Amino acid sequence: MKETKVSCSEISSLNLPRGWSCIKTEGPGPFVTRAILRHPKGARVNWDSRDHRKHYNLLDSGNKSTWWAPGAIGWWIGILFAIGSICFAAGAAPGYVDWVGNQIDGMTFFIGSIFFTTAAFSQYIETVNTRQTPKGLLLNEKKRFFTWEPRRIDWLASVVQLIGTLFFNISTFYALNSTLTVQQINHHVWGPDVYGSVCFLIASGLVWMEVGHSLFSWKIGNLSWQIALLNLLGSTAFGVSAVAAFVLPVTGQPINLTLVNMGTSTGGICFFIGAVLLLPERTHPD
Repeated sequence: MKETKVSCSEISSLNLPRGWSCIKTEGPGPFVTRAILRHPKGARVNWDSRDHRKHYNLLDSGNKSTWWAPGAIGWWIGILFAIGSICFAAGAAPGYVDWVGNQIDGMTFFIGSIFFTTAAFSQYIETVNTRQTPKGLLLNEKKRFFTWEPRRIDWLASVVQLIGTLFFNISTFYALNSTLTVQQINHHVWGPDVYGSVCFLIASGLVWMEVGHSLFSWKIGNLSWQIALLNLLGSTAFGVSAVAAFVLPVTGQPINLTLVNMGTSTGGICFFIGAVLLLPERTHPD
C-alpha cells in the first residue's frame, strides 16, 4: 500500500531534521499525542508524546536506577509529589489534628502545598526540555527555562497544574490564620482551594487524554495510563473536598466536614501512589 504523508507541523514539540516526514498523526481534538515518522532511509519511527518526554529528556542524567536517580528531573518530580501527597493525606487523616493540634495540622497542609508547587514547576521544566528531535539522533539542543507552546497538550497540562498548586499555596497559607471570619475563610481559603482543585481536574484530564490519545481509553496494563487514572481520581477527590469545605455563615461549619477530610485524604493517597509510579515509569522499557 502506498504511504500518504501528513503535515509534520501539527507536532509542535518536534523539530524534524531534513528528510524526515510524517506518515500518520493521532490525538484528541487539536492536539497530536502520537505519530508515525519516516526516517530519510525509509525506516518507520513511532513517536508518543508522554513516552518521548519521560525517556528522551535533556534533563535526564541517563541513570537507569529506578529508586535513586537524583540526576534525573523525572525522579525529583516523583519524590516531590510523593512528599506533598503524604502531607495532604496525613493532614486529613482521622485523629491527626487531635494528635498534633490545629496549627501543626495547618502547617502540614501548607508544607505539602510547597512540595506540590516545587514538583509542578519541575514538571513544567521537564516538559519544556523534552528533546525536539526523534529518538536516537542525540543532536545538541539547548536547555530551556521557558517556552510558549499552547498547542502541546503536555505543556498546557503542566502550566495549568502549576497554577493550581499556587492556588493551594494561597489557600493553605491563609488557613493558618485562626482569627479569620467566615466571610474571610470562604474568600481567602475556600475560593483558592476551589480554583486549585479545578486546575488539577483540568490538568489531570489533559494528561488522561494525552496518555490514551482520546477522551476515553482502557489500557489497564499500561503504567502511564495507571498514573493518569490515579491522578484523575485524586483530582476528583480534591474537587469533592473543596466543594464540601464551603463554610456556612449560619453555622460557621463546612457543608460536610466528613467529605472534606475523606476527599482530601483519598486524593492524597491517589496522588502518592501515582507519584511513586513515576519512578519506574522513567526507567520502564519504551
